[in-house]
This record gives sequence, structure tokens and C-alpha cells, in this order.
Amino acid sequence: MKHIKYIFLALTIVTFESCGFYGFTQPSSIKADTFQVNRIENSALLFEPGLDQDFQRALQDKIVDQTNYKLETSNADLVYDGEITTYRISPTTATSDNRAAQNRLTIGVKISFYNTNNEEDNVDQSFSFFYDYPANAQLVGAQKATAHEEIFERLTQDIINATLAKW
Repeated sequence: MKHIKYIFLALTIVTFESCGFYGFTQPSSIKADTFQVNRIENSALLFEPGLDQDFQRALQDKIVDQTNYKLETSNADLVYDGEITTYRISPTTATSDNRAAQNRLTIGVKISFYNTNNEEDNVDQSFSFFYDYPANAQLVGAQKATAHEEIFERLTQDIINATLAKW
């Protein structure tokens, strides 16, 4: 019985030790210590004030939360540049009397990512995501904040996957 305890203990230790090699704190094989997110421009035809700053903050926060990189304001190893290219509200579904039953807010961004240590990692890519809401609801206040948060969550995760997750 004593031997079974020791075998079980040894297997448990080996199992947890082997898990130490895998983690999600830094989804990247990119060798870097610092990152910066330059000012995000808002060039969308439908202009939403403050959207550029909110998106820049969301991207910075997501990178800080998911990696071990340190945020810098200049001379960082990893640099993000970008612009908001799309901010569009459009009907997505209609009722039987041809009225909008649901609207969709779409936000699109174009991101340029530069790795100052390895130019092969550089990425220049567009991303977009949407949020659907009832047509009888106005996109203001809490509804707009929720829409922006959900879209930013998806966009920032897609950007991190495209730029840092070198699987």
C-alpha cells in the first residue's frame, strides 16, 4: 500500500511538472521584452468620437493581460500602428413588411505590426467584427458601450493571434 502512494505521488508530480512547459501568459515565440501601440487613427466615414483612443487602450490592455511584454511609449521591440477604417451600421434582417428587425454595427481596423528584432514577423492586415442589436433599439449609452466592448474583445484577440501567436 505504501508503494502505491509513492507511485501515485510520483505520477502526480511528473504530470504537474510536464504541464509547466505550456501556458497562455505569452502566446508567442517572438523574442521581445517591450511593445508599444502608436496612436490609432480614425478614418472611418461614420466618425465616432473617442473610438480611436478606446480601441488603442483595449489593444494595450489585451496585450498586457495575455503576455509578459512591458508597455512602452517609444523604442519598443514590438510596434503596432493602425487605423479604424470602418464604422458602419446596417440592417441585417427584415420583417415581413420590409422593416429592419435587426441592425449590425461593424468596426474594421487595419493594423501594421513591426518586430524590430525580426522583420519576418511583420504583419500588415485588416480585421473586422460586428455586433447585432434589435432595430428598435438605439445605439447609445449602455447599448453602444456593450457593442464596442464585444467588438473590441474579438478584434484585439484576432490581432494578438495574427501578430504574436506563432504556432
